[in-house]
Parts: sequence; C-alpha cells; structure tokens
Amino acid sequence: MTPWQIVPLAAEHTHSLAECHIACWREAYRDLVPAHVLDAFDIDRRAAQWERNRVAYPGRTHVALVDDEVIGFASAGPTRDRPAVPAIELNAMYVLTPWYGTGVAHELIRTAIAPMTPCSLWVFEQNPRAHSFYRKYGFELDGTRRIEAFTPSIEVRMVRFPHAE
Repeated sequence: MTPWQIVPLAAEHTHSLAECHIACWREAYRDLVPAHVLDAFDIDRRAAQWERNRVAYPGRTHVALVDDEVIGFASAGPTRDRPAVPAIELNAMYVLTPWYGTGVAHELIRTAIAPMTPCSLWVFEQNPRAHSFYRKYGFELDGTRRIEAFTPSIEVRMVRFPHAE
C-alpha cells in the first residue's frame, strides 16, 4: 500500500496545493527561471487561483496527498493550442523532490490522462529530466517552441499519439 492517495482537488486542498506548486517550481526550475520570478510567487494568491480553477474546471486537477499535505499534482483538460494537436493537454505535472522515484508521478499521470489518450504538453527546453519522464509515457518532441508565459525561458511541445497494439 502506498503512503499517498490520489484524489480530485477539493477546496480543503487548495492552500497545500499552492505550497506544493511553488515549492516544485523553486526545486525544479532554480537554474531555468530567474530567481526574482521564483521569489515573487505568493502562496495566498496561488491558492486563490487554484480555488478559481477548481470551481471553473471541476475534476481536471488531481492531487497526491500524504495525510492532508499535497506532495504532487497533475492537471489536464482541453488544449489551449490552436490548432488543437491533439485535443487534450497535460497542463501541469509536479511532484516534490523527496517523492521522485516512488511511483507517485506514475500514478498522477495515469490519473490525469488515460494511457491511450492522445495528448500534448509543454516543457522547458532545458529540462532533460522532464523530457525523459514524459518519453516513458509515449510523448515525443514535435518541433514546436514558444516563450514561457512567466519567464524568458523557451518551452517545447511534446505530443503523444498512442496506437493500439
């Protein structure tokens, strides 16, 4: 039995989710994102944003909980890309570093998007660990690049078009 449980985001999780989200960004992107951007994140503002998202898009975000603490999360929904290639996008996928390699990320991604669902995601170009993780789930770079919304960093799109075996 795992020490965590995966559940849909509920109101009582939004503050802990905000703490986890900010911590994950600071852990994973300290060499990719300017320090002033990471330092500017505010837990209360992020929690309010997650609460708005929870209400507007119920069931799109799942959190991994140990007791009442969020240790990771995944969020998926209709792509924001035009044209939509494919129609579903993994919008967020994060796990706190102490939980790397435990299987929580595997469980989160499979909860967010079924294994045979065509899907896209955006990832920092200079994040080989994330590229490697997503390749395990059938994602490949499609050659599309953009500037990330909060930083001057380049993101690349990865897509998955599973085939029945």
